[in-house]
Amino acid sequence: QVQLVESGGGLVQAGGSLKLSCAVSGSIFRFSAMGWYHQAPGEQRELVASITSGGAINYVDSVKGRFTVSRDNAKNALYLQMNNLKPEDTAVYYCNGGFLKSGNYYPLNYWGQGTQVTVSS
Repeated sequence: QVQLVESGGGLVQAGGSLKLSCAVSGSIFRFSAMGWYHQAPGEQRELVASITSGGAINYVDSVKGRFTVSRDNAKNALYLQMNNLKPEDTAVYYCNGGFLKSGNYYPLNYWGQGTQVTVSS
């Protein structure tokens, strides 16, 4: 049973930074790609960033230039460095295991429990 465990969320002022981590039990190579999603209250869960095992990266437009996704294969870990945070980034952030097809990320049913990020204005 693969488990994903996120950490690193918290309360930060606008303009601040946070780094989220996702620990993958077993091998991160179980997934050909991994993604970070966020979900604000009353909103649908949205893909924020994805990274393949080969290092190909994609971001949603709203976080380009502010967020950086990375992975450490030796540590079976996924990261999301978030800089210049804005109040609209406030959400629960989830990591996910999935795959890329025709340039699009498809989530498999492997989710962490989520970590809350709150950005105050």
